[in-house]
Amino acid sequence: MNNTFQNFIAALQHDLQQPLPGRAAQYHMAPQPRPGAELDEMPNPNARQSSVLLLFYPYEETVYFPLILRPTYPGVHSGQVALPGGGFEPGDGDLLHTALREAHEEVGVDPAQVSILGQLSTLYIRPSNNLVLPVVGWSAQRPTFLPDPREVALLIEASLLEFLDPANQRTEVWELQNRTANVPLFGVQNQVIWGATAMILGELLALPAMHQVSGPVQA
Repeated sequence: MNNTFQNFIAALQHDLQQPLPGRAAQYHMAPQPRPGAELDEMPNPNARQSSVLLLFYPYEETVYFPLILRPTYPGVHSGQVALPGGGFEPGDGDLLHTALREAHEEVGVDPAQVSILGQLSTLYIRPSNNLVLPVVGWSAQRPTFLPDPREVALLIEASLLEFLDPANQRTEVWELQNRTANVPLFGVQNQVIWGATAMILGELLALPAMHQVSGPVQA
């Protein structure tokens, strides 16, 4: 691990301890118009508590994190790109441990190698009735990934630089839930990242620490 990566992690940890960009940054990457309310959209009282893990690590001279392509299944998020994560289980204790457990189960990340930095704003995903907490962590080295083929069709190791590049961001017109919507998205490694995952990343990219990721993370 080199000094530049350490500086990025320190800046990110600092940002996560300050007031977060919140819903305004999330909804910058949200399909519009939305079927419910806009910025004041409230979760269903019986929403499932869930969490996902944003795990940063130094790789190929820059900052990377893993995404997964969900397999095809009977569900609203079938075939979509997501962050490793899932629903809270009683044995987890809290949602931080949910994110670590799910990342271990889905892509083989060893929880002992993850240091937690903080969390982003919760996000309610109405189609699946999930209230999601994005947990942010880091590892001093690239994890040994072991994707579970039952839950992961493809492991995507993405660099932050790919998401910071304006050329990889665009808006398309889609038909969603019987409506025509403008859908902001990221196009990275021949994958389309949109919806809840894009909204979480939208808040992440609004943090000041992202300005430090402009080139190689060599000391």
